[in-house]
Amino acid sequence: MTVAFTEIADRVYVLRQPMLDVNVTLVVGDGAALVVDTLSTAAQAAELAAAARSLTPDPFILVNTHHHFDHCFGNATLVGDPPSPIYAHQLTCALLRDHPELVRRQAYDEVLPAEPALATEVARTRILAPTHPVQSETTVDVGGRPVVLRHLGRGHTEGDLVVQVPDADVLVAGDLIEESGPPAFEDAYPLDWVETVAALLRLTTPDSVVVPGHGAVVGQDFVQRQHEDLAALAWLIRDGDADHSPAEKIARHAPFDPEVALTAVRRGYAELHGGL
Repeated sequence: MTVAFTEIADRVYVLRQPMLDVNVTLVVGDGAALVVDTLSTAAQAAELAAAARSLTPDPFILVNTHHHFDHCFGNATLVGDPPSPIYAHQLTCALLRDHPELVRRQAYDEVLPAEPALATEVARTRILAPTHPVQSETTVDVGGRPVVLRHLGRGHTEGDLVVQVPDADVLVAGDLIEESGPPAFEDAYPLDWVETVAALLRLTTPDSVVVPGHGAVVGQDFVQRQHEDLAALAWLIRDGDADHSPAEKIARHAPFDPEVALTAVRRGYAELHGGL
């Protein structure tokens, strides 16, 4: 299946990769282009590069919103020669630089049961760590267009980046926001996540276009609803911990599927007790 970008704002495009329904965002300036996230494998990244090249011949600047394989394993394919800068939060940079095989093993084990062919590609794709760490905020000049990279706090991972294109009122949220499925909590900080999404909301307007990590683009209202669900989950976790309730009991009352929520509750209990 051929993948292609769709314009969502002035010279801002989104590509939805059918495998895992993951999003890539392309911001085109005058003489430069920014690619946010690089997909799961070398083959996917090659298709992504071809789709981007149909829109711009300009050099790429790359951004990884976080360390999960479906957002960064295409780095080596897209980096080019001379190599493009690759931006990510400093913790994401360190993890992909110092522990790439751990990240690969986690990805392989996650994908193997449902997508063995994808797991095989993940196993042989070269991992290239980001080169430009972001601590809290960095502004990147993309051919005359300022694009702001922000770490708003821990959430889906400890190193999530949000990408804001102010002149187009677009926010790329990575997996802090999910449209085509529930939030994923395996590496998450469920209690911190609430405040991080609150900070994201403060960057939006009623007209903002928000690109989630997976699924269709959304607006401020959708982000607000997801924040409310995360806040409800956080209160359940705090109340459950105070009552010494088993995680399984609390998960049954969460605003997400109980199996998804069980991971969140366990992680939330660990947050409360200094285990994360």
